[in-house]
Amino acid sequence: MRDEILLNLQNPGQLEKLYRANKPTFKTVFNSLYPQLQNNPVAESWYHRLNYGQDESVWGTRNDRIVVVGASLLAALLAKLPTLLSLDKEFFYTRNIGFIVFPILMAYFGWKNNLSRLTGLWLAGLILIAIGFINALPQTNTSDTLILACIHLPLWLWSLLGFTFGGGRLRSGINWLGFLRYNGELAVMIALLLITGGLTTGLTIGLFKLIGWNIEQTYFEYVVVCGLAAVPMVATFITQSQPALVGRVSPVIANLFSPVALVMLVVYLVATVVSGKDPYHDREFLLLFNALLIGVMALIFFSVAEATPASKSPVQLLILFLLSAVTILVNGIALSAVLFRIAEWGVTPNRIAVLGANLLMITHLVYVAFRLLGAVTRRTDLSLVGQSMTLFLPIYSLWTGIVTFLFPLLFGFK
Repeated sequence: MRDEILLNLQNPGQLEKLYRANKPTFKTVFNSLYPQLQNNPVAESWYHRLNYGQDESVWGTRNDRIVVVGASLLAALLAKLPTLLSLDKEFFYTRNIGFIVFPILMAYFGWKNNLSRLTGLWLAGLILIAIGFINALPQTNTSDTLILACIHLPLWLWSLLGFTFGGGRLRSGINWLGFLRYNGELAVMIALLLITGGLTTGLTIGLFKLIGWNIEQTYFEYVVVCGLAAVPMVATFITQSQPALVGRVSPVIANLFSPVALVMLVVYLVATVVSGKDPYHDREFLLLFNALLIGVMALIFFSVAEATPASKSPVQLLILFLLSAVTILVNGIALSAVLFRIAEWGVTPNRIAVLGANLLMITHLVYVAFRLLGAVTRRTDLSLVGQSMTLFLPIYSLWTGIVTFLFPLLFGFK
């Protein structure tokens, strides 16, 4: 978005198209660029247009609020289906947790982006196929492919959300970097809402205990479950209706946590060596190793997505580069451990799934680190780092789809 704005400063028509395609991102990026564009008449006009009568107490339009309330109530209803229909809760939630969140968010962004009817229909068709497939898989406690499908299905739905967020137009390109930025801001808002909800829950239960009423079970069964289901929709509404507010918080969090994560990761690697932990023979430790890897990668992605030339100093870029380099080392250890386990004990669905994910992540990280090194040494523009982040997202989507829909068939539901 930054590059497009700078490129089209003398093209008002194209600026209008950029604005209408993604108003919140356009406004946030334009306001960050404005200090260096103040002498440009077009920039002056756009700045006053975007910020005239700005009131951060205004929370969207009336239709926005109606849609968000309706979507939140629908999410709460879906979360309570096991109780309403007397379904097995473990069966329902393990297979369908993603359908409580992602289709509703997809519908919201489809409505905001004026998605075509045809695109909406085939997205709905894909979701219905996924619902039928995941719920038709044989129920066995020892099925690795079922567990893998339940883990990867929400990730596949997440990629469909990215497609919808970007406007659902492949020819004009999907705004994957904006989608990554939205995910970071969404995570921040969800965390704040959960903290607020936790404090409210503790206060409410404590007050009722003072008058002799024990409402824990009922409160958690209805208020907490319904509230958790509605949180992603409410947090999304906040990120979209208050982009200036959220846009100021997320970069600060990214800048604070990046050095902390770097130090933590180095200390953890040293502690792993000292403690004698072995990911080559300890399966649970290897799983934790991969979980740590995914978490650090998400932080790198979030930090890069929030990066702009005005917000990232050379020191911060260097920290991101070092963090990506250390993460490559962690990924290399995890990848070698998976290859060792395959060589020693043969092929299993779990090992192939982890192997594929690790190969994708290490390839992606090497490419991102290369671009970050170019930004640190000022040989390449920071925008290339953002492009490197988004290049692999469709490939991740393809891989999660393969694990979800093909692995159960390829491995005979084992």
